[in-house]
Amino acid sequence: MKTVGVLPLWDEEKKSLWMLPGYLEGLINAGVLPLMLPLCDDTKVLEAALEKVDGLLFTGGQDLSPELYGEERLAVCGVACKKRDVQESFLLKKAIKQRLPFLGICRGLQILNAVTGGSLFQDLPSQKSSKINHCMHPPYDRAVHKVKLKKNGMLVEIFRQDELEVNSYHHQGVKVLSACLETEAVSEDGIVEAARVKNGGFELGVQWHPEFFSCNDKRSYSLFEAFAKAL
Repeated sequence: MKTVGVLPLWDEEKKSLWMLPGYLEGLINAGVLPLMLPLCDDTKVLEAALEKVDGLLFTGGQDLSPELYGEERLAVCGVACKKRDVQESFLLKKAIKQRLPFLGICRGLQILNAVTGGSLFQDLPSQKSSKINHCMHPPYDRAVHKVKLKKNGMLVEIFRQDELEVNSYHHQGVKVLSACLETEAVSEDGIVEAARVKNGGFELGVQWHPEFFSCNDKRSYSLFEAFAKAL
């Protein structure tokens, strides 16, 4: 059975690691063994982790430190987790270099863009006016807006349609897309909702949250299944 290293979620108040079951269930349902990694910035530990897994899943969570994309922190930017930023930046760069398959979700897309040279809106509501509310209220297992999938792109091949209804739970987003990435999906207000490494394999990030949909829902199952097949 193939294994995927899942990046941990961090609770600053409780000083503890935690995990949403949807990430793990999505992988298990696709026939993959998920292994939650420690929160760690020791490169020797991270190198050892890479040797043990066939792919990586970058989860949602804290805002990124604007230092990652060369900007000063605005008051509207949330509190970052420095250790997550360091860990995930290191692993992403290594994964791209090694052509290790990975899936980034929400923050996962944002850090993929940041570490490859792109930038982010630190707060969409105050920096980009839109009729779309990108930070929905629960329940999260429902669609709140549509995304247009790139013609002949990876996601069109996965979902077999050119438009997808998605949930949306983020206040940051891609501002300038990295030159190393290509767009896979765009929201109705022009925000990049999915991107992948140019000329890469399954090196993909999506802005929505498939982990909140049922494992039997196409928006969850098809994406995790495609990731599993790429391992």
